[in-house]
Amino acid sequence: MKAITIVICSYNYERFLREAIDSALAQDPELTRVVVIDDGSTDGSRAIIASYGDRIVPVLKANGGQASSYNLGLDMAETQYILFLDSDDVLYEGAIAQVVDTFERGGYGKVQFTLNVIDGQSRPTGAHVPHTQPPAECGALLRNGWLYPSPPASGNAYRVSALRRILPLPQSTRRGIAADFFAIYGVALVGKVGVIDQPLGGYRVHGSPDQQGAKAMSYASLSIANSQDVAEVVRAFPQRWQALRELVSERLGEQLPEHAMDFSYEKAHLCMQVYEAQWSRRSHWIMFGSRRYFRSILANPFWTLRKKFSAVALTLLCLLPLRSVSDHAIRYIANPLARGTQDHRS
Repeated sequence: MKAITIVICSYNYERFLREAIDSALAQDPELTRVVVIDDGSTDGSRAIIASYGDRIVPVLKANGGQASSYNLGLDMAETQYILFLDSDDVLYEGAIAQVVDTFERGGYGKVQFTLNVIDGQSRPTGAHVPHTQPPAECGALLRNGWLYPSPPASGNAYRVSALRRILPLPQSTRRGIAADFFAIYGVALVGKVGVIDQPLGGYRVHGSPDQQGAKAMSYASLSIANSQDVAEVVRAFPQRWQALRELVSERLGEQLPEHAMDFSYEKAHLCMQVYEAQWSRRSHWIMFGSRRYFRSILANPFWTLRKKFSAVALTLLCLLPLRSVSDHAIRYIANPLARGTQDHRS
């Protein structure tokens, strides 16, 4: 029996889909079953899927969002482990063998690994995610409201029995958005998290085609995530956390704290308040509005003292009168891909 199901969730990504499927099929065939779920694509994705014949298990469905694809993929899993691969990402050769070996040696509920950040042409950018690795027992910290460092969806593999304690996700509520959020954090409450601290795949950053307007383009330079700028993080994160609290209460009978602490969320607030702002606004927010932001640094249980000091020092550059210095510091904090960009505004 094969050990792991790779579920490729795809919607209108024909330009990347073949590379994702090929990377899944390049894994050890004795360990791997590849399922490709097309969520109602209107481009050429389905023709690409058909070209693979019986080398993959194709699933062609009406558009229902990420939650529906996660639910269906988990329902189809006949293996002990499962990995959801976004159709614009890739796995490196030998990735699955290392993941399965880590599961077998540690008995984990989830195994995560580092992803190199690649661009639209599959070229490495020099960045990787995550930058910090969590302890195996990060569920205890999550119960105190601290979201642990995790790669995006494609860098996580799950023990099917553990994930089935969290999923399926109801699709009639706001939980249908960002299904990977609920899998990544929910599973940490039912099992230990194993970490492979080396790149086993590529996370593709290729921008959002629907970002328009000067403000959107400005904020886009602060976000490493596709189709999610800092304004979207500020808007969506509290909703996701509250939905996770409800889900955990229903499925596990546990009560998570009312508010979560996460540096990614707090730095999005920093960007919204300070980036491209006049000195008076920057200094006022640093002095009077930044308490939670600095707590997410100084009390962060996953960071070293050196990293905390660096983050605080960079943030305090926002108090300098020169906006160009402040904005460069914010870009450096917010997004490693933007660290080399220059501010050309007058």
